[in-house]
Amino acid sequence: MPSIKVLCAATSYPADHDDWRGVFIRHMVDALARHSDIELSVWAPPGPLPDNARYVPTPAEEGMLSDLMAAGGIAHVMRSLRPGALLAPLKLLRPLHAAYRRETTTQLYHLNWLQTALPLPRDGKPVLVTVLGTDLKLLNLPLVKPLLRRVMRDRKVAICPNAEWMQPILERAFGDVAHIQPVPFGIDPVWYGIERQLVPEQPVWLAVTRLTRDKLGPLFEWSEPLFKGQSRQLHLLGPMQEQTELPSWVHYHGPATPEQLATHWFPKAHGLVTLSEHAEGRPQVMLEAMAAGLPIIASDMPAHASLVQNNITGALCRDREGYTAAMQRLENAAVNGQYGASARQWVQEAVGTWDDCAERFLALYNELLTHAYD
Repeated sequence: MPSIKVLCAATSYPADHDDWRGVFIRHMVDALARHSDIELSVWAPPGPLPDNARYVPTPAEEGMLSDLMAAGGIAHVMRSLRPGALLAPLKLLRPLHAAYRRETTTQLYHLNWLQTALPLPRDGKPVLVTVLGTDLKLLNLPLVKPLLRRVMRDRKVAICPNAEWMQPILERAFGDVAHIQPVPFGIDPVWYGIERQLVPEQPVWLAVTRLTRDKLGPLFEWSEPLFKGQSRQLHLLGPMQEQTELPSWVHYHGPATPEQLATHWFPKAHGLVTLSEHAEGRPQVMLEAMAAGLPIIASDMPAHASLVQNNITGALCRDREGYTAAMQRLENAAVNGQYGASARQWVQEAVGTWDDCAERFLALYNELLTHAYD
């Protein structure tokens, strides 16, 4: 059986192996390219590609995509409301439309994020679109939903959120023109192999996040009594995307590479903390932490509740008191070890590896192509 010619499009991609941006897209591309039934072409910012994937942007498109990544990505540019922010989507969608029309041998489009579907040509070719939590905010912009629905008519479409909680929202918006099928992303096997060595007398807690008001949530307010002047430590890792005043008791380290997390931070951490109020999908860093055997303390929101089993793999917190109680409970070595083991087991069974993810996508490719012109 001949391989399926797939064009994978993404607006985010790591520039090198130390870049934290869009790492999950690189893992997805690597896994799809490894599959013998897939012939993969990639339209994305420049970065390390597997040998058997074909990079298709023109030099001008490559430069534009590289500049977009340097500016923080399309979503960040639009949120910033800086001069030219409203024109940024047009500067992206026009060359993307040209790329779709240029790649005439493509049998199926695999698009990452809903906005990349907007410039699809009327060629009837089937489409698989992955969806993250931030995509749902895009649907509130004027004309976006009707424009997407227009693109989806007269072709087979699978919309694949990476978390189940998004399915009802997407069903209401597109259920009559597309098949909505949640597909969890995979986990690199390196995370499953991490062994933790905790220091009970000086607990280390991690927050790995982009520094914005919504992503941090009440982290500093709730944490201050627990960390200021105490033996426990809060280490904050991630890019500062909004100017944020950091308390003196917070240990801030800037962005961390996956290798740094795997070799230095995760092995000694008592757990991962996220009190985000942002529109999350299924935060990849939480899955990786769970695969490494870390318990999770998280704000009680749908994206977190779909991952964290309360009082089994971590704790979901609605207030400062619940947050405090969870942290104190998880500093008991036996409880911490039990929660961490349960977290790793759940991720292994529910998510698996990136190769498992590629198999899930391939099954949908075959379904879309089999019924593409029914």
